[in-house]
Amino acid sequence: MKIDHIRTFLEISNCGNFNRAAENLHVTQSTVSARVKAMEDRFGRILFTRGHSGVELTSAGQHFREYALNIQRLWQQAQQRISLPENFSHSIGLGSQVSLWDSLILRWIPWMRQNANDVAIHVEADYSPSLMRQLSDGLLDIGVMYNPRQTPGLVIENLLEETLLLVATNQREMVDGWVEDYVFVDWGEEFRRLHGEAFPDMDTPAISVGLGSLGLEYIRQNGGSGYFPMRVVQPFIDKGELFLVNGAPEMKRPAYMVYPEVARFQETLDLALTGLREIASQWEVS
Repeated sequence: MKIDHIRTFLEISNCGNFNRAAENLHVTQSTVSARVKAMEDRFGRILFTRGHSGVELTSAGQHFREYALNIQRLWQQAQQRISLPENFSHSIGLGSQVSLWDSLILRWIPWMRQNANDVAIHVEADYSPSLMRQLSDGLLDIGVMYNPRQTPGLVIENLLEETLLLVATNQREMVDGWVEDYVFVDWGEEFRRLHGEAFPDMDTPAISVGLGSLGLEYIRQNGGSGYFPMRVVQPFIDKGELFLVNGAPEMKRPAYMVYPEVARFQETLDLALTGLREIASQWEVS
């Protein structure tokens, strides 16, 4: 059985759709179907039940998924170990949400290089659901994110708390509990809850975005207001390019690090976590 078949099986089981799996794997839908058929022929068992809304794992498919995850994990570990230069003993993988990359992860990388120069570092940027899946599958050692979910075998630890401020491109105040030209930036579930409590009578904003950098660039070019992290907007406030909206409440956004309870290279994991804690404690977030 080929590793591409394993990847295809796991991608379908994650997204529940042959077409979406084909898109994610950058192959045709017929290729995905052929790979599944080859596996089912090999086992003599059906792995997925097909329906109008997508596919689900059969009992046989659920049993095979445990083995498929182990195969994928071992394959990736083998690739990483074999391709490591001789001066590296092993590697560590960290995934982080995009908005924490510049201020946290880019400081953690040189910290690790200074304190563990025999460890190769693999880093990537993604969103919470994907990071949690990779942590569960053993493809990452640490995840830094805003919206973790409780998962057996993984530890969720508070890392830092950001302050979100309502700023505008000119001086203004709250009027009748709201502010004009507002751009809603979706900072996640906890922010939406706090936002709803602070502004229960808010009409649907004309503009909503899911990426903070996009919202900030929009109001800088076109005017408007929105909630953004203090660490991001403070330089613009200092230069007089953005202004705090008088009377607007601050919002808090916690960030977490997620890691396995037991790791193969426990000493390296502990060191990496120590580095993140130290950097987070020095980071001005409030």
